[in-house]
Amino acid sequence: MNMHGAMVHEISFLGLTSSQSQIHLDILLKHPSKFAVANVLFLESPAGVGFSYSKNSSDYTVVGDKRTAEDSYVFLLSWLERFPQYKTRDLFITGESYAGHYVPQLASYILSRNKSTYRTIINLKGIAIGNAWIDDDICTKGLFDYLWTHALNSDETNEGINKYCNFASEDLVTKKADADTTTDQCNKYQSQGTTEMGDIDLYGIYAPICNLSAIKPGSDGNVLNFDPCSDTHVESYLNLATVQAALHAKATKWTGCSPKSTLPEIRHLAKVIRVWIYSGDTDGRVPVTSSRYAIKTLQLPVETAWQSWYSESEVGGYVVGYNGVVFTTVRGAGHMVPSYQPARALTMITSFLQGKLPPGRPPS
Repeated sequence: MNMHGAMVHEISFLGLTSSQSQIHLDILLKHPSKFAVANVLFLESPAGVGFSYSKNSSDYTVVGDKRTAEDSYVFLLSWLERFPQYKTRDLFITGESYAGHYVPQLASYILSRNKSTYRTIINLKGIAIGNAWIDDDICTKGLFDYLWTHALNSDETNEGINKYCNFASEDLVTKKADADTTTDQCNKYQSQGTTEMGDIDLYGIYAPICNLSAIKPGSDGNVLNFDPCSDTHVESYLNLATVQAALHAKATKWTGCSPKSTLPEIRHLAKVIRVWIYSGDTDGRVPVTSSRYAIKTLQLPVETAWQSWYSESEVGGYVVGYNGVVFTTVRGAGHMVPSYQPARALTMITSFLQGKLPPGRPPS
């Protein structure tokens, strides 16, 4: 998780635009109320992500989700010791994509360490994960089902994947040890599926793709306020020497990216803290189908039936409440929800922090 990408894409209160080979930083104040919802602490983790670094070379080789959780916990303790006025504040941990691993594991580690009475207690109240990569097999199954149901793959490819990749529904629940998802035929059809969908942005299947050569000087390069080149702008901007100096970052080449399943952790967390899983419904990379399949394996009873929720008098998405877990979609959003639908994202996350479902249909 790197904080500079998060500020532009995952929280979406900073914006970068391009014109005549210049990258511009904008502070987005379209929804100033989002700054009053919560204080946000960004953490670049694990070591080496974004501008983070370690003076110990072993920190780049001895890695893994468990180590990331431990290091993040140490950071939070140190931060609270430095700023003790926040020790009594409620803490909510959020993230997207592979945070489906990082967030549940960090939350579980915090709860286990809180049992040590001689330590600072971290007042963890809940977690929210967007388009979460929770379980490798389930997410892969959900991805290819999504491609087929959204007319991005052929019937032949979908049938081949379901035949050779052993993604039968009973395997998704029982996680049979002999489930083989790496056969030659499985790989063949998955590769075929990737080819069939063509040159689209899998992270927002209806969004335009970034084509910088086609953007004329003065054009903001966006459709419906979404800039398909924002990833490129972010990387260019954060690699400027002046920007790195202003951030007091070590001069470096900045790039955005750096157990198979966290279902057991999520099942445990749902019993003790607030757990929300949300999905932008146009994300094809970790699609809504993957989230639904993952939640299904938890076999939780439904407490609040599937229903629409509203933001600014329009349907913002759909929500269902389970015993311990809330699942909500965000209509028209891709992989990084606030980048595509900032107002709807704000409505949703405000409801999460308040411990209530997103608002229903407004009175006519």
